[in-house]
Amino acid sequence: MFESAAPLREEFARLEQQMADPETHADQAKVRRIGRRYAELTPIIKGLDEYHQLTDDLAAARELADEDDGFAAEAEDLQARLDTAVDRLTRLLAPRDPNDSSDAIMEIKSGEGGEESALFAGDLFKMYAKFAEQRGWKIEVLDSQETDLGGYKSITLAIKAPSAGAPDTMPYGVLKFEGGVHRVQRVPVTESQGRVHTSAAGVLVMPEVAETEVEIDENDLRIDVYRSSGPGGQGVNTTDSAVRITHLPTGIVVSCQNERSQLQNKEQAMRMLRSRLIARAEEEAADAASAARKSQVRTVDRSERVRTYNFPENRIADHRIGYKAHNLDQVLNGELGPIVEALQEADTAERLAVAG
Repeated sequence: MFESAAPLREEFARLEQQMADPETHADQAKVRRIGRRYAELTPIIKGLDEYHQLTDDLAAARELADEDDGFAAEAEDLQARLDTAVDRLTRLLAPRDPNDSSDAIMEIKSGEGGEESALFAGDLFKMYAKFAEQRGWKIEVLDSQETDLGGYKSITLAIKAPSAGAPDTMPYGVLKFEGGVHRVQRVPVTESQGRVHTSAAGVLVMPEVAETEVEIDENDLRIDVYRSSGPGGQGVNTTDSAVRITHLPTGIVVSCQNERSQLQNKEQAMRMLRSRLIARAEEEAADAASAARKSQVRTVDRSERVRTYNFPENRIADHRIGYKAHNLDQVLNGELGPIVEALQEADTAERLAVAG
């Protein structure tokens, strides 16, 4: 069992050699790439070592049990531990999205519902920011368009882990299932008669990719500059520092106005563009793949309603997996763990089914 994992052990050994080579550390992009892959393989290699050790121990215990009944109980315990190890290793070896070990870029946009939708987009931003803080991740706002009441027409943020880790613990691997339409049911602050309204905000989650990981031809870009503006026309800059970049072959448009200089805004916009291009390429690949593969990546489509936040009932419901809980107040305070784990478990089950 697990003989097909032998090449992974060889790859792990090569990565260890590269990490010990001083020349490797002269290229920081290469260091990050190697570190990310090393972190992906570490739990697999540990799982393989545990599996082989338990297999050997079990064989020895069974052999001794033939002569001494005292070893029968030990063999039974080893078998239970081995079964657990096999299940864990099978999950680790199931095919998965290679971007799961990446940091993430998230876009939150208001949708139906006007100002109430913008306020809800702000609530989602605060929820993800608190969740990231609990995990020790760093949040960086790349671009935002605020409204008069403190909501957001749109906000784009980068979410970074302090170091490389297992795919299930990294920002993109954890947050990618947040993509889609988030619906809210509550009495808006703008409602004078106390009626419950329904509005929505869209979330898009993309892996953040290094400049060396995606090639962009400068000739394919149209770059426009304009003056930044705040809510209600306030905070208008006196220089054309905001940047809008159009990728002509795909029609993708990104913009950034949060930084003080045009150069800084361009750099941030390019980060967003790289992630958009990777996300688009994955969607195109999914369209050409099997129905099972499509179902795994469909959550990046912002047109799909994925979750409802019902304030009167303090209820949150994820429609993809039938998850329901009456702790909406806690979830909005960053307690997303149970929902994230349920979504990851459903994804693992699907990947195992496809692999089987």
